[in-house]
Amino acid sequence: MNNYTDTYTAVRNRLMDLLEERQMTLHKLSTLSGIAPSTIKNIIYGKSINPGIVTLKILCDGLGISIVEFFSTEEFKNLEQEIK
Repeated sequence: MNNYTDTYTAVRNRLMDLLEERQMTLHKLSTLSGIAPSTIKNIIYGKSINPGIVTLKILCDGLGISIVEFFSTEEFKNLEQEIK
């Protein structure tokens, strides 16, 4: 992977990695978090490229991690500034 990743891709990748690490389906995350499966699918498949921080926090709750843990990866650390 190159050093530049857009924010949407970083969020999507992190969400998919966490689901895989936990061997959790999208539907299980939906049940645990109370976020509709369609909302999670829209984030993963690119229909929602700007998920809100509240949605991400609730998904983190369902995944059993803090929002800080969600964003605490090399991919997020290497994001380029979006506004220059």
